[in-house]
Amino acid sequence: MPEPAIRPRRSALYVPGDNARALDKARTLDADVLIFDLEDAILPANKERAREQLVAALKAGGYKAETVVRVNDPAGKTGGLDLKAVARSGCNAVLLPKVEKPQQVRDAVLRLSAAGAPQSVAVWAMIETPLGVLNVEDIAFSSPHLKCLAMGTTDLAADLRAHHTELRLPLLSSLSQCVLAARAAGLTILDGVHLDLEDEKGFLASCQQGSELGFDGKTLLHPKTIAGANSAFGPTADEVAWARKIIDAHAKAVGEGRGVLVVDGKFVEQLHVDSAQRTLKLAEAITQRASR
Repeated sequence: MPEPAIRPRRSALYVPGDNARALDKARTLDADVLIFDLEDAILPANKERAREQLVAALKAGGYKAETVVRVNDPAGKTGGLDLKAVARSGCNAVLLPKVEKPQQVRDAVLRLSAAGAPQSVAVWAMIETPLGVLNVEDIAFSSPHLKCLAMGTTDLAADLRAHHTELRLPLLSSLSQCVLAARAAGLTILDGVHLDLEDEKGFLASCQQGSELGFDGKTLLHPKTIAGANSAFGPTADEVAWARKIIDAHAKAVGEGRGVLVVDGKFVEQLHVDSAQRTLKLAEAITQRASR
C-alpha cells in the first residue's frame, strides 16, 4: 500500500467529554491528537450532557491538535445518537470502540454520511478484544475512510486474562499483529495507554518499546505524559542529521552509477533512503505543527 500523508500522531490524549475545564484546557496542550471521549470515561447518567457539551466545544473551535471523538457503540441507542451529533461537529475523525468486524467500520461510514458528515471526516477503529485482534487484517482493509487503528490494551489484557507486566510480554503477539495489519493497509497505528500515572520510568519505557515495535504514537491519560510521548515517537536531532547524510550520500552515489554504498561503516541502499526521507518529512510536519 502507498504511504499515507505524513501527519504527526505521536501523542493522542483522551479528554473526557463531560469535563468542561478539560475541554477548554485541551486548546492549549501540545498533543498531536485530542481524543474526546464519550464512551468509557463518561458515566451513563452524563452521556447526553457530555455529547451536547463536546459538540458545542468542537463547533467553537480553537483546538490546535487533530480532533477525534470516541463514540459509544454505534449499534446501541447512545452510540447512534453520538454518531449523528458529531457528524457535523467539525471533528477530524470518529473513533469506534471495540471493533471486531469490518462491517462495523463500513456501517459507521454510511451512518456518518447520512448524518451529513463531510468526506474529510475519517473513521478510526479501536482494537481492544481478542476477536478484534484475530480479525484485524480484514478490519484494516474495510474502508478507504479508515485511517487509524488504536490499541485498547487495558480491555485486551482483561479479556485475555493476562497481566500488565513491565515488558508487556503477554500482549506482544497481539501488538505486533496489529502493527503488521496497519502497515499492510497503509494506516496509522497508536499504542495503548500506560495506566500508572506515577510511574514515569515505566511510561517512558513503554513509549520506547512502542516506538521500537513500529507504532506511530501512544494514547495517553494525562497531559503530563504528552512531552514524553512526543519525544519517544518523534525523530531526534541525530536521526534527522543521519537521514540527511545518507540521502545526500546516496544521491551522489547514484550520480556516479552506484546503487549501494557505505556511510560511516553502515551499508546503505534505497530502502534506507526511503526511511530517511520519511524521517525528514515527519520532522518537517512536526515543525509545521509547532508553528501553528
